[in-house]
Amino acid sequence: MDRRFFLALAAAGLAVPAWAQTTRGPTQISPTPISPTPGAPTPSDLLGVSGEPYFIDWLNAFYARALAAGLDRTVLDRELSGLMPDPRVAEFDTRQPEFSRPVSDYVNGAISPERIATGKAKRALPAFEAIERTYGVPRDILIGVWAMESGFGAIQGDMDVVRSLATLAALGRRRGWAEGELIAALRILAAGDVTRARLKGSWAGAMGQTQLLPSVYLSTAVDADGDGKRDIWGSAPDALASAANLLAKAGWRRGEGWTGEVILPAGFDYGLSEGPSEAFDWWAQKGVRRAGAQAWSAADAEASGVLLLPSGAQGPAFLALPNHFAIRAYNNSISYALSVGLLADRFAGEAGVVTPWPHETPLSLTDRLDAQSALIKLGYNPGLADGLVGAGTRQALRAWQKTQGLPADGYLSPQMVARLRMSAKA
Repeated sequence: MDRRFFLALAAAGLAVPAWAQTTRGPTQISPTPISPTPGAPTPSDLLGVSGEPYFIDWLNAFYARALAAGLDRTVLDRELSGLMPDPRVAEFDTRQPEFSRPVSDYVNGAISPERIATGKAKRALPAFEAIERTYGVPRDILIGVWAMESGFGAIQGDMDVVRSLATLAALGRRRGWAEGELIAALRILAAGDVTRARLKGSWAGAMGQTQLLPSVYLSTAVDADGDGKRDIWGSAPDALASAANLLAKAGWRRGEGWTGEVILPAGFDYGLSEGPSEAFDWWAQKGVRRAGAQAWSAADAEASGVLLLPSGAQGPAFLALPNHFAIRAYNNSISYALSVGLLADRFAGEAGVVTPWPHETPLSLTDRLDAQSALIKLGYNPGLADGLVGAGTRQALRAWQKTQGLPADGYLSPQMVARLRMSAKA
């Protein structure tokens, strides 16, 4: 899952998605162009490709790189013939709910009564016993991933993975990532694991019931139902076991939890959020206590946690354990990982969040870009001004908030955007 678009779009600040920042391990292919022999027909001529010049130029260079990567010419000719860019891809890339919607809206939308009821019913799937024993990932977490990624397999995406990835690669930004995934997709087809007609997925190339990228499919997908095929599209056991394998490789720790809500004392230093992972005793000395009546398990109490304030000082606070960050191998956003973990809690019969989520106003792309640009002008380092409010932006904002005598929670509200604009103009 990733995206590349026109330089004009990049200049407009459209963001790099969370999945491209995760541990899913995209294959890197050198983007160095290879010039065709003067006067010789180019691959686009031979393959019957026409249309946008940017796409034709990319295809001619990619064809040579794919051959150099070891792909058979017959496979390339078969799968790339007549290929055209998909105009929907760049449009979809501008819609990133994990980063454009307020966390409260995202989480509340994810944890619906209907989804909770369906997830509870899925706990009885017979395959879970073997999957849990083999990989150590609880079924409730896997059901949460299944729910978030495809609505329990119902919404897997119907876009041609080869065409989507080719479009992303041709559009240019982070071309190496997209070409690496396209190479992986072509290897899947060359191996006969699935037909091109069935190689469907999201606009960004994620596939199957648990939405694996092609490179992750090659390295991580497993045959859990014993039919000799790694079918993440039609087999729930295969898809769920493959997701468990991904999380295990990302560092899932058996017997430990993932995230727990906490209550912070009056006068707490919010600048400690998203800092180093500290022992639970350390947090207790700061006055941090578990929300609700449930106590930490013995295994959790011996672990360490990172404080998260996804909606700022006015919203619920969480201590994220190492397994929270393993979940972010799927999608490196707090919103996504929290939703998976909170869903898992509800599937297991636990109560919801104790501290109410505040009402949050969505920020426009202009708001987010202006805030990042203001932080840069004021001497802070949020990273690239791309409209993605990630850890870098929050860290820079916390540092600026401290200088202003504000609660340093790193939360970018409309009021905070207005303050930043005024400070940058002063």
